[in-house]
Amino acid sequence: MQSPYIVELNEQNFRQVLEGSMQTPVLIHFWAPMSEESTQVIPELQMLAQQYNGAFTLALLNCEQEQVIASQFGVQALPTIALFVNGQPVDGLGGPQTLGAIQEMLNKHLPNQGEQHVKQALELIQTGQHTQALALLESLDPEWHQKAQVKLALADCYLETQDFDQARALLTHIPLEYQDNYYKGLAAKLELHDQAANSPEIQSLEQALQQQPTNLKRVHELALSYHQVNRDEDALELLWRSLRSDLNALDGEIKKLFMDILAALGQGNPTAGKYRRQLYSILY
Repeated sequence: MQSPYIVELNEQNFRQVLEGSMQTPVLIHFWAPMSEESTQVIPELQMLAQQYNGAFTLALLNCEQEQVIASQFGVQALPTIALFVNGQPVDGLGGPQTLGAIQEMLNKHLPNQGEQHVKQALELIQTGQHTQALALLESLDPEWHQKAQVKLALADCYLETQDFDQARALLTHIPLEYQDNYYKGLAAKLELHDQAANSPEIQSLEQALQQQPTNLKRVHELALSYHQVNRDEDALELLWRSLRSDLNALDGEIKKLFMDILAALGQGNPTAGKYRRQLYSILY
């Protein structure tokens, strides 16, 4: 399947491609089959275009087939690379170049990879793809996680993926100047969750367990209620208190709920990892 970031340049489309540089920079690679150096670098340039994920368009111009266009650009040697931004050439390289040299040239004119990932993540959030956006945001270097824009985007993703503790930690440290309508909307979502997570029904169960702390049915019921409102760490801790002294508590129902919650949280969840290790410590 042809990449949307790579195009074969010809007389029919070259004006349209150059006009496209008003929105997205265009890197033109002038090559010809007779020039081995110019053909060898094409796969690397194609890989680079994919890695940059739309930060620039790679336009390949076969100078043997498109001699008129090549002469219009005044190409003197192959390979030649020219970068166009806003319809104008802003940089270029002539002769064989290393991939590192090409990247260095690009990086002078393109947003860095962190900025690209943030932009892409925000676009994913706009289309409701919070899980994919979260993966991009979490892959950013640590200094990006200190930026308020990234904190808000992360909080949005954590709310949508029901990691409310992470969202709360981030929203607590948003500077006042960034507490805009976006922030207020996220804070309102978290408040609604907190109200549900501490509903009168849960409070009633907590009071009942306080009165009968050894009642395993109450333990099971409250832990299940915690899990249903995503208070999974509270649920696991409550169940663990019974399990560590009796693995078969409530005829195995306590252990079954404990394992079901661990499975629901998944292998990569740090809370699940903590309680999974504690369980293994008494099993083996």
